[in-house]
Amino acid sequence: MEQTLSLTKQKAARPSLADRLQKWLPKIVLAPTMLVTVVCIYGFMFWTFYLSLTNSRFLPSFNFAGLMQYEKLMDNDRWITSVTNLGIFGLMFMLIAIVLGVGLAILLDQNIRQEGAIRTIYLYPMALSFIVTGTAWKWILNPGLGIEKLMHDWGFTGFEFNWLVDQDMSVYTLVIAAVWQSSGFVMAMFLAGLRGIDSSIIKAAQIDGASMPAIYWKIVLPCLRPVFFSAVIITSHIAIKSFDLVTALTAGGPGYSSDLPALFMYAHSFTRGQVGLGAASAIMMLAGVLAILVPYLYSELREKKS
Repeated sequence: MEQTLSLTKQKAARPSLADRLQKWLPKIVLAPTMLVTVVCIYGFMFWTFYLSLTNSRFLPSFNFAGLMQYEKLMDNDRWITSVTNLGIFGLMFMLIAIVLGVGLAILLDQNIRQEGAIRTIYLYPMALSFIVTGTAWKWILNPGLGIEKLMHDWGFTGFEFNWLVDQDMSVYTLVIAAVWQSSGFVMAMFLAGLRGIDSSIIKAAQIDGASMPAIYWKIVLPCLRPVFFSAVIITSHIAIKSFDLVTALTAGGPGYSSDLPALFMYAHSFTRGQVGLGAASAIMMLAGVLAILVPYLYSELREKKS
């Protein structure tokens, strides 16, 4: 009798085939995706880093060359120009998009009429690709087709807006197009954050006699610090990887006055047969992304632990 009971307990404790399948099925389903992610993202990332340490030209080479490609990169005038342009474009794009997005979010937070329609209008550019945005703004800013020609047709013959063909101003056309595309998305992020703040806090501040500008500046905006972090991460990521917008709008010109690192990497890797130099520029772009992402993740993890 006791032996029968022990055998029954062992069978009950032993998991059935259905239980085993239920346990392993999610892992089996996710395994191909995880494998593709590891190989196609992290594997190719390390492969690119290895190529940046070789003398690869038209085809990958296995001849180790140390930091030669990085030294050539730092001596390349076009690379220095592209990094400088990235600093100008990235900082102006991030600052204007965030300031404009915060302003629009605060405006829509006042429960104005037709809020849904206005929000849709502001968000619509985000539905377009950067290729479409770049092409549209190339027509708008073209001196022979766009704003300048329109003003001349209206009789303002002295009006000039030739930034697209001006070497000193061409990089700012990228800022205009990128802000037009992304500020609506930033607005939606901050609007969601504003709607998540307890309205009783604002009412209590109003009872204490605080004005609405003071309430937003000293109470509401500090509560949106996580949203600010997210906006900075997203906009900086857009700026660093910008390729299609530059290709469609300026193609890096005139000359390479509006060149960005992503366009530099493509040109040297796929059109000039300098795979090693292109790989080194790609690794430098990755380092720029990590320099922004790692401190953000560190702050988030530290807050969760505390």
